[in-house]
This record gives sequence, structure tokens and C-alpha cells, in this order.
Amino acid sequence: MKGEAERQMAVRDRDRFSTATRLRLLGEQTAARVYRSQTKRQARRSRLTGRAALLALVLCTMIVALAYPMRQYVSQREQIADLQRQREQARERVEQLRDLKARWQDDAYAEQQIRRRLHYVMPGETGYVVVDPNAARQSRADLGAAHRPWYTNVWEGVDKADASDQ
Repeated sequence: MKGEAERQMAVRDRDRFSTATRLRLLGEQTAARVYRSQTKRQARRSRLTGRAALLALVLCTMIVALAYPMRQYVSQREQIADLQRQREQARERVEQLRDLKARWQDDAYAEQQIRRRLHYVMPGETGYVVVDPNAARQSRADLGAAHRPWYTNVWEGVDKADASDQ
């Protein structure tokens, strides 16, 4: 028995150290490693894919749920800013009108404006009116207008106004 056992060990050792046996064992080990890594990768990939899909679904749901309120919020902030600008402009206008009212309550300012706008003069003063030479030429051309019917003059005035806009 001892001899038989030693003989089997010798055959095993010889087979163990033979090139063909070593290559076969190496191939089996490599195949097992590759299979294990592929299995792990597939398992990991499938778990990450499910997690990623759930995360994407949650993010999309959050974006959709928050899109309308955010749009409303931004719109309302713009409206508030516009109303604040309008309020500030109205305040400035009120201040201008208060200043104007205070000036008109001053007799000297009122007299100055009346003289300038209405061409009033105080007793003893001489008033002068400077006539624009272009206006004098136009008035001479309009002398013929007195002899035409009134509606012709109105229509000519409309034509002149229309021509001056262009």
C-alpha cells in the first residue's frame, strides 16, 4: 500500500508539473476569474441601473413639480419690481407737482410766468414782439386762403400736418 500510494503521488506530481496540466489549470483559473468578474459587473451594473433609473425618475418628478411654482415666483418677483418702479416714479412725479404748486403760490413766480406766457406788460412798460421772418413769408402766402372756402383751408392744414410728420 505504501508503494501504491507513493506511486500515485509520483504520478500526480508528474501530472502537476507537466506543461499541459499547468496550462489547463491556468486556463480554468482564468476562466473562473473572468466569469466571476463578469458576474460581479453584471450584478453591480444591474443594481446601479435600477438605482440610477429611480434617481432619474425622482429628479424628473421634482423638476416637473417645481417648474410651475418657480415660474410663478419669478413672474411675481418681476411684477413686484415693476410695481416698485412705478411707485417710485409716481412719488417723484408727486414731488415735482408739489414743487410746482409751491412755486405757483409765490406771487413773483406767477407774475413772471404770466408775463412770459401771455405777453402781459406792467403799466408804463413797452412790450415788444419779435416776429420770425419765416412766419411772415408763410402769412403772406396764406393771404389767399381768406378768399377760399373754409373746408379747403382745413384740408390744406391736414395735408401740411401730414407732410411735416414724414
